[in-house]
Order: sequence, then structure tokens, then C-alpha cells
Amino acid sequence: MNWYAIYTRSRHEEKVYDRISEKKIEVFLPLIERWSHRRDRRKRIHVPLFPGYLFVRTQMDQYAYYEILKTKSVVRILCSGGIPAPIPDEEIHGIQILMKNSIAITPCQYLKEGERVRVVNGPLVGIEGILIKIKPNKNRLVLSIDLIKESVSVELDELDVEPIHL
Repeated sequence: MNWYAIYTRSRHEEKVYDRISEKKIEVFLPLIERWSHRRDRRKRIHVPLFPGYLFVRTQMDQYAYYEILKTKSVVRILCSGGIPAPIPDEEIHGIQILMKNSIAITPCQYLKEGERVRVVNGPLVGIEGILIKIKPNKNRLVLSIDLIKESVSVELDELDVEPIHL
């Protein structure tokens, strides 16, 4: 039994969750609470932690694969090389622990060490550089001048940057 990521139609995560649950397949949809701003009122709503995705735990044989795929509003099962890609149990378990303990969770962009990023918050807005990690919770932005082969770095919060998509 492994965990797999399911990509759904936009805003259909809860419907897909219900439909897959009816098929007796273990499914996990992490939800977080957010304030909804309507014209006339504000209220707390639950939204998916990872919009467009939910997770199933199953023995991914041909039957399970097609049973999940034919579920209304399922777009695809995430694959690698044409084969459904299992997600390590530890990764899902970590999210489940956060959800059970009602810890305030803030989604952030997935950033990799060495990735080109742009600063979007704070006094350095607009600066581009390369993200490096020096300790688990400390990041540095490296700014380089290629022509003279010199670089400088500054410490910053990972939430203040976004990846640059070329």
C-alpha cells in the first residue's frame, strides 16, 4: 500500500474525496481554515491545503488505477515515466500530524536550493538571485555579477521570495 497524488478539476477536491471514499479507497484531503471575504459578510471556510490535489492510499494495481481514473472530476494520477508515482509515507504522515494538532499552517511555494528566485516582500522587492540554505530555517539570497565573477549574499525569509519561471 502506497500513497499517490490525484489531480482534480479546479475546486472539485471535496467532491472527488466523497466519490473515492464511496469506493472504499483510503483518501486524504488536508483542509485549512481561511476567512472568506464576501461582499456582505466574512466567514470561516475550509479550503484544500494543496489546491487541486488529494491523496489516496492503495495497492495501485490496474483495477485500482482505472477505478480512480474513472471517478468523475479526477484529471489524472501523478506519474513518473508513465507509472503512478508513490509518495513516501513520511511526507503524508507529516502533513497528517500537522492537521491532527490544529497547528496554524501557511502554504508556501515549493523552492529548491540553487533555484533562481525573485524577492516579493520587504525592502529588497524586485531583486533576483539564487536561493541557498545555510541551516534548516535560514536561507540566503545570493546576488552575482557574472561579468566580474563576484557575489554577495543576504539572509532572508523563504516566504519573501518566489521562483522565477523561465
